[in-house]
Amino acid sequence: MQPEATVQSGNRKSGGALIRRVAGKEITLFFASPVAYLFLACFAAVSLFVFFWGESFFARNISDVRPLFEWMPLLLIFLCSTLTMRLWSEERRSGTLEHVLTMPVPLWHFVAGKFLACLALLGIALAITLPLPVTVAIIGDLDWGPVVAGYLATFLLGAAYLSIGLFVSAQASNQIVSLIVACALCGVFYLLGAPVLTDLFGSGAADWLRALGTGSRFDAITRGVIDLRDLYYYLSLVAVFLALNTLVLERERWAAGGDAANRNRWRAITALLVANALGANLWLGQIHSLRLDVTEGRLYSISPATRSYLAQLEEPLLIRGYFSAKTHPLLAPLVPQLRDLLREYQVAGDGRVRVEFVDPVKEPELEQEANQKYGIEPVPFQVADRYQASIVSSYFDVLVQYGDEHEVLGFRDLIEIKAGSETDVDVRLRNPEHDLTRAIKKVLQSYQAGGNLFDTVKGELQFTAYVSADERLPQQLQDFKQAVNEVVGDLQQQAGGRLSVTFIEPEENGGEVAQRIAADYGFQPMAAGLFGEPFYFYLTLAKGDQVVQIPLDDLKKDSLERNLEAGIKRFASGFTKTVALVAPEPDFSHGFSGGQRFSQLETLLGAELNIEREDLSDGRVSGEADILLLLSPRNLDQKQLYAVDQFLMQGGTVIAATSPYSAELSNRNLTLATVNSGLEDWLKHMGLEVEHKLVLDPQNSAFPVPVTRNIGGFQLQELRMLDYPYFIDARGDGLNSDNPITANLPQVTMSWASPIRVDGEKSAGRKITELLKSSDGAWLSTSTNVMPRLVNGAVSPFTPEGETGTQLLGVISAGRFDSYFAGKQPPMLAEKLAEKEEAQEGDSEGESVAELESLPTQINRSPESARIILFSSNDFVRDQVVRMTSSAVGSEYLNSLQMIANSVDWALEDAGLLSIRSRGHFNRTLPPMEHGTQMFWEYLNYICALLALGLVALIQQLRKRARQNKYRELLGAE
Repeated sequence: MQPEATVQSGNRKSGGALIRRVAGKEITLFFASPVAYLFLACFAAVSLFVFFWGESFFARNISDVRPLFEWMPLLLIFLCSTLTMRLWSEERRSGTLEHVLTMPVPLWHFVAGKFLACLALLGIALAITLPLPVTVAIIGDLDWGPVVAGYLATFLLGAAYLSIGLFVSAQASNQIVSLIVACALCGVFYLLGAPVLTDLFGSGAADWLRALGTGSRFDAITRGVIDLRDLYYYLSLVAVFLALNTLVLERERWAAGGDAANRNRWRAITALLVANALGANLWLGQIHSLRLDVTEGRLYSISPATRSYLAQLEEPLLIRGYFSAKTHPLLAPLVPQLRDLLREYQVAGDGRVRVEFVDPVKEPELEQEANQKYGIEPVPFQVADRYQASIVSSYFDVLVQYGDEHEVLGFRDLIEIKAGSETDVDVRLRNPEHDLTRAIKKVLQSYQAGGNLFDTVKGELQFTAYVSADERLPQQLQDFKQAVNEVVGDLQQQAGGRLSVTFIEPEENGGEVAQRIAADYGFQPMAAGLFGEPFYFYLTLAKGDQVVQIPLDDLKKDSLERNLEAGIKRFASGFTKTVALVAPEPDFSHGFSGGQRFSQLETLLGAELNIEREDLSDGRVSGEADILLLLSPRNLDQKQLYAVDQFLMQGGTVIAATSPYSAELSNRNLTLATVNSGLEDWLKHMGLEVEHKLVLDPQNSAFPVPVTRNIGGFQLQELRMLDYPYFIDARGDGLNSDNPITANLPQVTMSWASPIRVDGEKSAGRKITELLKSSDGAWLSTSTNVMPRLVNGAVSPFTPEGETGTQLLGVISAGRFDSYFAGKQPPMLAEKLAEKEEAQEGDSEGESVAELESLPTQINRSPESARIILFSSNDFVRDQVVRMTSSAVGSEYLNSLQMIANSVDWALEDAGLLSIRSRGHFNRTLPPMEHGTQMFWEYLNYICALLALGLVALIQQLRKRARQNKYRELLGAE
C-alpha cells in the first residue's frame, strides 16, 4: 500500500487540497482490485433480489419503490462496514500510520479525506440502483417525492454508518475485527428504534428509542417527509464519530509526547461537540413544524382545504388522541406520525384548535368519559412474540369535538392494509388529513345547523314568486298565496337583509314575463279543470345564476316552510347536504353477497352527507334532496321518470350509473343479463345514449373469475386471478386530469361497461366534459357470454373483434335541458283524468279542490345549473364487485367509490374534501401486464446494473490513463 507519507509537501498545501488528494488516493486504491467491482455487483444484486423477489414487486402491485429501501438500513450496515474496515486498520497493520501521525498537518484532514472517499463510493453504489425508480415511473404512476427522500435518507444513513466504521477502524489493527465491531455498533443504533426492542416498552419509552434509532428515522424520511430533526440527527452522528475518530488518532500522537494544552483542547472540543449534538437533538425534538412534505399532493401536510374549515371555527375545537402505551406492533409506528399531524392542526388552527394526547389506562377518569360519553372502547389485539401469544386491549382513537357535537375516528377509519400474504401485511395511515378534516367538517356543520339558517349563506338570496293576480287564481290558491306571504315575511326577518322577495304577475305588459320564464325555465300556464282560466303559480329561489324551484306538494303552510328551508340549504355551506338515492332493493335470494347492494358507497357518502333512499313512485323527488343519485336503476315507469326529469328541470344534478347489462356472480357462476333501466329514451332525448354493447379493453384489471374445468367428465369450478377485458382499467389519458372528479384518481376499474355516445345536435349549447375513457385498443361486443373458458387446461383469451378505439365511459352534460315531457301531460295528471273517466260525475267544486291538491307544476326547460353525470356501468360500485376488486389488489379498493363521492362534491360545489379524498397510499397500482412483460422489465434492470458497472470500470480506466499521461509529461519535463 502507498503510505500516507507519499503526500508530498502536505504542510505547504491547503487543507482542501490535501483532503481531495487523500480522497482520490482511496478511491483509486479501491478500484485497483477486481474485488471492488465484485463488491458493487453484489450490492446491486442484493438490491435487485430484494426488490423483485424478496418484496415481490409485481405481486405487490404498488407503483412505488419502497421495497428498494425496505431492507436498506440493514444492507447499509454491511456495505459501510466493508468499505471502512481497511482504511485505518491497514494503515496500522502496515506501519504507515506512524508516518501520518508525524506529519505537520491536522489529522482531521486525513479523516475527512477518507470519509469523502467512502461517500463517493456509497454514491456510486446507490447510482447503480437508479434504473429501478426509472422503470417504475415508465410502467406506472410514480410519486417521485418519496423516491428523492428515500435516496437522501439512504445517503445520510450511509454517511452515519461510514463515520462509525471509520471510528472503529481507527482503533483496530485487524480488518476482520474492524468489520465485526463496526457491524455490531451500527446494528445497536439500528435496533434501538426497531420494533423488536420498542415493543418491549410503553409508548413513551418507545418514542425515545425510536428517536435514537437510525432505522426508525430512516423510515420517517422514506415515507416522504424530510424533517429537520431527522437530518440533524444523522449529521450530528457523522460529526460526533468523525470527531471521535480524530481524537483517537490525536491520542496516538500524544503517546509519543506533545503539548498538554493541545490535549486538553482536543478533549474539550470533542466533549463539547458530543454534548451539543445531544442537546440540540433533545431541543429539536420539541419542534414539529420544521418539516418538508415532498409527497405528491402533500399527503402528510395541512392542505388549503383543511385550513379553510379551521378558519370557520368560532369556538375552540378539541382534538384528543387516545393512544395506549401497549398496542399492536403494526399500529405502534403510526402513533408518532398521527401525533405530528395533529400538532400541525393545532398550529394551523392559530389558537382555535386544542390538541391533547391521552393514555386512558393511566387516566381512569378520562377513560370512563371516553367509554360512557363518546362510546370509545379498547380493541383487543392478538400480540405474539417468540415465547407466547397474548391479547392486548388498547386504544387507537381520535376524538374531534366542537361545542356539543363530536365525532370519533377508530383505527379502522384511519388505516389501510396491504396484504401480500397471510404473514406479509403492510399497515399505513390511509389518508389521515382527509379523515380528520371530514370529522371536523361534520361537527362544524352539525353545530352551525343549530343556529340561524341564513348564517351559513354567503351573499343574498332572491325569492321570486311568479303568481297571477288574485282574480285569476282559484280560491284555494288565493289562500295559499297569503300563506306564502307570511312564510317569506318570517324568513326575511331571520335573514337580516340577505333575502329579497319579489312577486311578479307574468301576464302583465302583454305577457312579457310569461314569455321569458317559458323560454328560461319552461314555466307554462296552469289551469284548474279542463275549462278553467289559465294562471301562473311558480316559486323560485336564486343566487347568481343558480335557480331552484320550490315544489308545491300539498298547498299546506307547513309543507311550504319545509320546502323553502330545504331550498335555502341548497345555497348554504354549513348544512349537511342530502343525496336522494335510487337503487334496487337488496336481493338475498343468492345469499348474503348476492343482489344489487351498495352499502360501501352509502357508508362512504354517509360519512359526510345525508343519504336518503328515495321512492319515486309518487312522481316527485323530495324537496330536501340536493343530488339525485341513480345506481343501477331498473324498469322506471313514467311517473318515476317524470320525477327524475323534473328534478333536472329544477336545476338539480342527476348522477346515473346505468347500462343495458348487469352481472350476477353467485355459487361460482358468472352470468350477464340484459336489463331495462327505463332511462334509455330519456337519456337519448338529453343527447346521451348508452349503447347495447360491451366494451372490452386489453388494458384491464386482474379479477378473481370463476373458471370451469372438465376433469374426467366432472365439471369443477375455481376462482383464478385473470386479466379480464370486461374490467376496464382507466388510467393516465383515460382519466380527465382537468376535472376535479377524476384529476386526483390514479386509476378506476369499470366493470361490464358500455360505450356512451353523445348526440352533438341534441346537446348543442351544453358543455360536454368527458370524464372516463378506455384505452385506444378497446373493442366492442354484443355477446353476453362473459365467462372465461379453459381449453386444454389453459385460459382461452378474449381476442379483439372488429374495430378498436377509445370508448367513452363517463361524461358530464351541463347547461339548459328541454323536458322529456314538454308538450305532454304529466303522468300524474293523465292518471287522474283516466280515473275520472271511470268514476261517476261528482260535485264540480269537489273536482276543483281535488285537482288543486295535486297542482301540476311541470317545468319544460331547466336553468343553466342543471347537470347530468353519466357512468355506463351498473355494477362498478356494487359491494360484491368492490370486494372482489379489493381481494385482487390485496387492499381496500376505493377508487370507484371515491369517483362517485367526487362527483357528488363537485355537483354540490363543495371542493373542500374533494382535493384530498383520493390520496391513499396503496391506490397507485401498476397497470396490468403479461408475465413476459414483467420479466422484460426485471431482466432489463439486471442488464442496466451490469452496464452501470461497465461504465464505472470505463471511467476508472480513463482516469488511470489520464494519470499515467500526466506522470509521463512530468518525467519528460524533468
